Amino acid sequence: MPVPTSPASPTRPTSAPGPSPSTAGSSPPADAPGLPPVDGSPRARFGPVALVVTAGVSVQFGAALAVMIMPRAGAAGVVTLRLAAAALVLLLLCRPKVRGYSRADWTTVMWFGVTLAGMNGLFYQAIDRIPLGPAVTLEVLGPLVLSVVVSRRLMNLLWAGLALAGVVLLSTHGGGGFGGLDPLGAAYALGAGVMWAAYIVFSARTGRRFPQADGLALAMGVAAVLSLPLGVIEAGSALLLPSTLALGLGVAVLSSVLPYTLELLALRRLPAPTFAILMSLEPAIAATAGFLVLNQALSALDAAAIALVIAASMGAVRSQTRRARPRGNGTSA
Repeated sequence: MPVPTSPASPTRPTSAPGPSPSTAGSSPPADAPGLPPVDGSPRARFGPVALVVTAGVSVQFGAALAVMIMPRAGAAGVVTLRLAAAALVLLLLCRPKVRGYSRADWTTVMWFGVTLAGMNGLFYQAIDRIPLGPAVTLEVLGPLVLSVVVSRRLMNLLWAGLALAGVVLLSTHGGGGFGGLDPLGAAYALGAGVMWAAYIVFSARTGRRFPQADGLALAMGVAAVLSLPLGVIEAGSALLLPSTLALGLGVAVLSSVLPYTLELLALRRLPAPTFAILMSLEPAIAATAGFLVLNQALSALDAAAIALVIAASMGAVRSQTRRARPRGNGTSA
């Protein structure tokens, strides 16, 4: 599994926003538009965290909506609609430049597109077979493992362990546990978790190499092209029905355009281990979305699991912000 660039790396440090090709070697001003503030204010410390949490809410409610339209287009069809619509929206909004980038830049964005296609394809195959809550619970193991692998601080390992305990507890969602799940659906969810961990890595690298959300728009185009054949084979002409297209656009905005943009911006300031632990909030958000949209009941055990993952995420964020305070403005030389 690829590892994020170390903060000590002499090029493109994780803790600082990456320069655009036209401004390489210069530091962005503290009040540069589109970037979080770099002072020691609460907004500077918690802004990226708010972006990640908002992205999680959006993507899980988008997944709940996708479950509702799967009978029309199938899992592969929904993935194609989601990625194609998201790519179209992002390319129109960002209008990314295609000149001035190195081969390494394009390799990074291509791999980012592959991880987007793989993560979405595997996850939607999973929620076509198993409930949303357990699917996200299994999927989030990928980011949790990533946080343990790349972390060099004991405290991060402790918070990851607490989050993992919550994930295990949430595995009894609905009272059935993972033992009663479709094995293929569970395998798809675990595969999606592996791709999610890779997504964290390549999203961060793409955000440092491309300005704004240009890299995301290009990667989404790659993902859409990769998913198109599978969607056409499974859904056929059903993909062109106006009602299906409209719902697919809604899923694309909620599950791709908004969350991926927010996460890419957050990863320019938030270290990958902290971001990965924050992903432990996803099962709690998914369980809530399942309750509100799909009428999936929450048990007392679910509530306890949600409390654990929220506590772990808050602890991770508090630990990171305490560590960041002595560094002043948070930028690298």
